[in-house]
Amino acid sequence: MPRTAAPTLTSPVPRIADRDRRRTSASVILRSVLEHGPVARSNIARLTGLSPASVTDHCARLTRLGLIREAAAPRQSGGVGRPHVPIDLDDTRFVVGGVHVAVPHTTVALLDLRGRVVAERELKHTGDMDPCDVLDRAADGLAALLDAAPGSRPLGVGFAAGGWVDRDSGVVVEHPLLGWREVSVRDVLGARTGLPVHVDGHARALVNAERLFGRARGSGSVLHLFVGNVVDAAFATGDEVHHGPRSQAGAIAHLPVPGGTETCHCGRIGCLQAELSERTLCRRARAAGVVEGTNPRHVLRAAQDGDPVALRLLTDRARMTGRAVGLLLDVLNPETVVVTELGVLNREDCLAALRGAVGHERAAAVAPTSFADSVLAVAGGSVALDVLYRDPLGTSPEAI
Repeated sequence: MPRTAAPTLTSPVPRIADRDRRRTSASVILRSVLEHGPVARSNIARLTGLSPASVTDHCARLTRLGLIREAAAPRQSGGVGRPHVPIDLDDTRFVVGGVHVAVPHTTVALLDLRGRVVAERELKHTGDMDPCDVLDRAADGLAALLDAAPGSRPLGVGFAAGGWVDRDSGVVVEHPLLGWREVSVRDVLGARTGLPVHVDGHARALVNAERLFGRARGSGSVLHLFVGNVVDAAFATGDEVHHGPRSQAGAIAHLPVPGGTETCHCGRIGCLQAELSERTLCRRARAAGVVEGTNPRHVLRAAQDGDPVALRLLTDRARMTGRAVGLLLDVLNPETVVVTELGVLNREDCLAALRGAVGHERAAAVAPTSFADSVLAVAGGSVALDVLYRDPLGTSPEAI
């Protein structure tokens, strides 16, 4: 047998390391422009610790990709020589698609590079929840939004949902409320849209959105609690969101809540999702004669109109959410806690009830989501935007 050649200085390991280093540097620079722009290249070097030459090189690359541009008006340096020409994010050329599948409806949206919703549409679910039908309608909805925005070029699609979502394989492993198991979302949406598709759980997607575009930017550690029909959580330290093996982290549906009374399908009493689900909220509201149907916003509207029972249901739910936050704070001790929950997002008394249950000494660390008016659209789109900001040099060549 032929002998194997010894490794040489031209082995691929350094080249791989160089690619990783370039990707990391480009990511740091693009994040710096997002946060501080318009900003001079010299300030980027100071903020990031990269050399001026490296900043200049990466800024040229990012400009060619269409992700940044020179600001219109030069900034005078205050001395002799050329003025500093600041650079800023170019949010005029590209968008990402966002798809969020909830129990009652799918939200499709377009987001710009700053995480702002450019267009949004809600697609009500009718009949069964066959995943191919739902994803086909989502793809058609995205195509319609893009047709109505001819100047926007899509870089990719982000998909988010509750339940067990495996980011690496692009699969919804299990979503009991939808009846989905092992749904290859990335493959189905990719085939229908012709675009790169990125998939994640909605709580993790919203942690990334808060870190990139929201009030948690710069926070050392962030916990996000999502309370809808599905109740789940996500935790990030530094720049990394914890996923766990096959992205199972954040499954807190069966966390026991002190004072709970609801029987869960698992047979226990007081499981977090059974207590806080929007289905539970609406059932209690129907039993009390507050509303009919299954739309939790009708409970909110009744409270806004002065119904004391609706208000009690919402504040009780917020208070129990606060107890759950307290348990998670004890375990994870994050610097910042972000909560997405209907009452907390819309009523100060619900936010006060939540913070009261958390406890005075930790209440200041807890805040509602930064995206109250578009949380589901942002969840979907942020899956794709997180990938872009982590690897801007990997921007799809088809989009350029």
